[in-house]
Amino acid sequence: MTGDGTYTAVVDRFEGDLAVLLLEADGETVAERVLDRERLPEDARHADAVLTVELDDSDVERLTYEAEATEERAEDAQRR
Repeated sequence: MTGDGTYTAVVDRFEGDLAVLLLEADGETVAERVLDRERLPEDARHADAVLTVELDDSDVERLTYEAEATEERAEDAQRR
């Protein structure tokens, strides 16, 4: 079980109307959360979107799209 707090999350994939998020801490994947796609900020409704996720009682309480981090990761992937 993932503890309460703030994590970086990446939209890994969509399964129908569900979004699968991989939660990271210190650059390592530590958990996965599945949410309705509609809960994501509109700009983050695509694979590889980076978000800041706040958990409370292991539930997702707040999602913030990180446009700059998303762009940086895409550029890093292109360079590889």
